[in-house]
Amino acid sequence: MYDVVQNRLLRWAALFLFFYSLILTLSPAVRERSWNVDYRLSHWVGYFIWLLLTTIANLASTKRLPDRDPYFLPGAALLSGWGLLTIWRLDPAFGVRQAAWLTICITLLIVMMRVPRSLAFLRQYKYVLLFGGLFLTSLTLILGTNPLGVGPRLWLGCCGVYFQPSEPLKLLLVVYLAAYLADRYPIRLTSFPLLMPTIILTGIALLLLLVQRDLGTASIFILVYTMILFIVTGRKRVLLGAIVLAVSALLTGYFFVDIIRIRVNGWINPWIDPSGDSFQIVQSLLAIANGGLAGRGPGLGSPRLVPVAISDFVYSAVAEETGLVGTIGLLLVIWLILVRGIIAALRAADRFRRLLAAGIVTYLGVQSLLIISGNLRLLPLTGVTLPFVSYGGSSLLTSFIAVAILLIISTPEDREPAPIVDPKPYLIIASVLGLGLAAAALTGAWWTLVRGADLLNRTDNARRAIADRYVPRGEIVDRNGQRINITEGESGDYRRVYLYPDLAPVTGYTHPIYGQAGIESSFDAYLRGLQGNPASAVWWERLVYGTPPPGLDLRLSIDLDLQRSADDLLGEHRGAIILMSAETGEILVMASHPSYDPNQLDLDGSELVKNISAPLLNRATQGLYPLGMALTPLVQARFSVSIPGADALQDFYRQLGMYEAPRIDLPAAFDSRDVGPEALVASPLNVLLAASTLSNDGVIPPPRIALAVDTNEQGWVILPPIGEPVAVISPSAADDAAISLLVKGKPYWSHALQSVDTKSSVTWLIGGSVPDWGGVPVALVVALEEGNIPYAEKIQELILGMMHAK
Repeated sequence: MYDVVQNRLLRWAALFLFFYSLILTLSPAVRERSWNVDYRLSHWVGYFIWLLLTTIANLASTKRLPDRDPYFLPGAALLSGWGLLTIWRLDPAFGVRQAAWLTICITLLIVMMRVPRSLAFLRQYKYVLLFGGLFLTSLTLILGTNPLGVGPRLWLGCCGVYFQPSEPLKLLLVVYLAAYLADRYPIRLTSFPLLMPTIILTGIALLLLLVQRDLGTASIFILVYTMILFIVTGRKRVLLGAIVLAVSALLTGYFFVDIIRIRVNGWINPWIDPSGDSFQIVQSLLAIANGGLAGRGPGLGSPRLVPVAISDFVYSAVAEETGLVGTIGLLLVIWLILVRGIIAALRAADRFRRLLAAGIVTYLGVQSLLIISGNLRLLPLTGVTLPFVSYGGSSLLTSFIAVAILLIISTPEDREPAPIVDPKPYLIIASVLGLGLAAAALTGAWWTLVRGADLLNRTDNARRAIADRYVPRGEIVDRNGQRINITEGESGDYRRVYLYPDLAPVTGYTHPIYGQAGIESSFDAYLRGLQGNPASAVWWERLVYGTPPPGLDLRLSIDLDLQRSADDLLGEHRGAIILMSAETGEILVMASHPSYDPNQLDLDGSELVKNISAPLLNRATQGLYPLGMALTPLVQARFSVSIPGADALQDFYRQLGMYEAPRIDLPAAFDSRDVGPEALVASPLNVLLAASTLSNDGVIPPPRIALAVDTNEQGWVILPPIGEPVAVISPSAADDAAISLLVKGKPYWSHALQSVDTKSSVTWLIGGSVPDWGGVPVALVVALEEGNIPYAEKIQELILGMMHAK
């Protein structure tokens, strides 16, 4: 019966890892959508090593421990194989090392199957084993090193072979506590003389770890000690005391230990410094969110963006490539080992082995929860490894020794198990660990399903830029189909090219370092294919390729010929020009100077951010200038009979939309102060929308800059405007006002002035077509950051002349 269950579970594990390896091999072809690629093959060495070692261990356990628990070996084998392939995928060199360590670990596991089932030698030599572990750990204070060359020196060794003594010290502490307390059972909390040796030795171990700044392992020691003490005494106040002690230690460390303060701040609010001290946790959450429900697929995510992904953040690497489903499966395997460990403890032949099994379960469960919770921002980061899964020979060796002991303890003997006075503490420990794993699963679901979209849209999510290298982004074209922003290159090397850089303040950019701006940001979902495609197509592309589908082209209302003329006219002058169809609200020209070249962001990006002339600013929608008397013609048209009071005038300006941002798919600024019109500042777009009333029968149209998106199923689909037209002036009054401002000999009206406040000076020119224009009615605004009315009038003459000729 036991053999059948174990064999079946191992076959399922082998099948899972086989398909995992197969997908890893094919992942380059999937990512580049081509069969002509370099396939991943080296990880098959790791898979076959795992398969051979697991087969031998299975045969050995069948022979040496025929009645052992059939779940321990498959659970440990699956976790270690999963971890091995994940590490190999992240870094083949470390994958080879992990395979070597796995060989040593399973060999030792097989050897330990020959150990007498009483484990009496552990009980007999508890002091020797613990003092040996303490001695090796203390040596790191003198001879310690770090394989990475930086960070705490917690390892002994050289020449590429390193060993971390604090890892087996956890298990040795469990062995000592189980042996010592079993000999003195029952224990009361008031029995301080009996408990004093355990307190002293645990304190020495903690002191060594604190000196080394190995705070994660120190946390494990505290939790393991208190949980074992709870099992022995059955007093819940021990757990409450542990919570109080942990919180007190955390608060003390926060105020006196820099690394604890950094980790606690990163835990409480990682968004304050996402590129600095909180970089690891933010990238971990981005990886988890990127995994979604089913994952990007083995080899198709970007887990290497998370620092130390092979060790401290291996859980986030698994989450990104196997998704919420994969992580829940991982948690269930861990839970299976913990539950079977508690069952083995309850069925143990004597009190020592019962406490030993419960202690091992506590150690494995607590360490798993600490690192998983740190990856999920459920708890502060501790920097420990995930048992069986993370890279690290010391951790892997300790985990397999722990499983070997559980296998031995789970093998029944001829005599009856030792009587259990009260099994409740064991069940409470199992419940606490189970609730912790359930909380981890729910937290993973929160970051994946609830917060996932927000996280993935962050500008510091480099995964977007990586996906853009493999999937063509949609083009941006003008109203006549002339290309503005395009994608060039081949899969794996797609890059964004900006054919008309002068329009950059409007169309923006998409960049792996500087994020996104303008139209590229506002319509990113269409340009990346996430919107406008059927949900099933998006889901399929994500499932199969781990990326969005090819992006959709976007048509703007901009007329590139008119735009070039406006940019040429604006030249070195700072300011903005906007030309709009007064009837439909379609923006035909939107010029903002100075501009910049988004093709040169790699070279000039940092300087552009600091440039005092603010070339990145779209002055047409974000520039705020003193309004002065720019809207006087509209006031006269609205209040033709009487002079309005201050309140009436302010209400009219509110109707014109001067106290709110224009509703357009671009970043837009407005004056949020509750001030009168005489002190108001406004953007050129706000002024243009108001001025358009004189060329559109007193109606303000909703502005539009994106007209349509080219979908795969329906072709060009019209995008609706944001908002509705608003009538603010009677048609006759608007026509009369336009005619009264008619430029002699021209079919358009004009009003120009210079407005000055304490901070800036601006030349405003508003104008537009008159009723007998003969074509599409238009409105124009020119804002120059200088006193130059004649040049503003020249711009109007040339721009409206070209428009009228069309």
